[in-house]
Amino acid sequence: MTFNTTGYRNSDGVLVTQGQVAVTQLTNISTAVTCNEYSGVVTTVSQTVAAGAEAEFTVNNSLVAATDVVVACIKTHTSAGDFIVAVSAVAAGSFKLRLTNLNAATAGNNVLVLNFVVLKATA
Repeated sequence: MTFNTTGYRNSDGVLVTQGQVAVTQLTNISTAVTCNEYSGVVTTVSQTVAAGAEAEFTVNNSLVAATDVVVACIKTHTSAGDFIVAVSAVAAGSFKLRLTNLNAATAGNNVLVLNFVVLKATA
């Protein structure tokens, strides 16, 4: 069953999105990126996030509405530290990803590869 031009449910009822884009963050861990698709992969800059600290950056995305739900996860973790990713804010045209290093003793020191998907919703 087709629900729009960018996604559908397959015969098993699984939601499938199309149009994934991949971008690499430049400069530093707080530098914004632009991904104008409903799903994407963000490779962070080689970063240092102190033990127990957080870093946040904006993903500019012209398809995102303030009422949408954005889901993110870590695809690849090659860094020291123990990271989680969370969506900390959603607004028209962008969302923010927060990286938290849960390790109390070891700083993160490499790249993370993050997946995201935008689920269209209305209030």
